[in-house]
Amino acid sequence: MLKAEFFVKKCGSIVGFDISGHSGYADLGLDIVCAAVSSATYMVANTITDVIGAEADIIFNEKVGHMRLEVSKKDIALCKDIFNGFKSHLIMLGKVYPDNISVNCVEV
Repeated sequence: MLKAEFFVKKCGSIVGFDISGHSGYADLGLDIVCAAVSSATYMVANTITDVIGAEADIIFNEKVGHMRLEVSKKDIALCKDIFNGFKSHLIMLGKVYPDNISVNCVEV
């Protein structure tokens, strides 16, 4: 199962995420669920770092299907809409593929 965790402050602001695993929907390379999540994850990471220019700590390991991203405190507000849109997108995918995607929030 593909697991998505969003890091949320007490005030409700998302400061980052951790995406790991494989959905198991189909064989590697043919898995549309993994492809959808991977594409969205890369878009979010690239938008945050390359377009917005926010400072972010990123850990990435394609072999095990893992990306962790956390923005600096000063850039949380800049990334609010991107994080909320990403979370909404993954929740929607999780409703369509409930056996393949899990989305949770973790207070930090």
